Amino acid sequence: MGLLLNPSEWIVRWTHLLAPGSTVLDVACGSGRHLRWFAQAGHKVLGVDRDVSGAQHLAAQVTLVQADIENSHWPLMTEGLPQKFDAVVVTNYLWRPLLPILLASVAPGGTLLYETFAIGNAAYGRPSRADFLLQAGELWEACQGLDIVAYENGMRDNPPRCVQRIAAKRPPLYTSEVTPQIVHAL
Repeated sequence: MGLLLNPSEWIVRWTHLLAPGSTVLDVACGSGRHLRWFAQAGHKVLGVDRDVSGAQHLAAQVTLVQADIENSHWPLMTEGLPQKFDAVVVTNYLWRPLLPILLASVAPGGTLLYETFAIGNAAYGRPSRADFLLQAGELWEACQGLDIVAYENGMRDNPPRCVQRIAAKRPPLYTSEVTPQIVHAL
């Protein structure tokens, strides 16, 4: 698909779910298109990738962590647990063993924005191996326990591709809902 410069329209569409000044983790950040997007919106952004050289131009605005997240330990741990972020963003990347860690990295009240290729994409190009394509409903199932705001599974144009994408929120630890009062009519 070549170098992507603009943020995903899915990410742009659901950015409003983040509170101002949120901490954002961009997994497999590549050239930094989402790092730039969130940093320009005033968020504190951390990108992790096997090769962060494509995002070095953003080093003054964001934090970059170079790590082989498929062949070594997850680099963002605190006291044996994944660090928490107000938002976790993943696009065009799938490493199934990492899914539980990514979900655990979403802080209470936080947001998960995930978009990647799905089964059927082989008809349009790469990726084409099943290892890198979500099965029907797989992302939905992985996100059970989160409040799913939006989910899509299917064909997209420009360029043609099959994707699954989700916007989901982790329930907050505390709710500020008003306790209902019983009113008696006289």
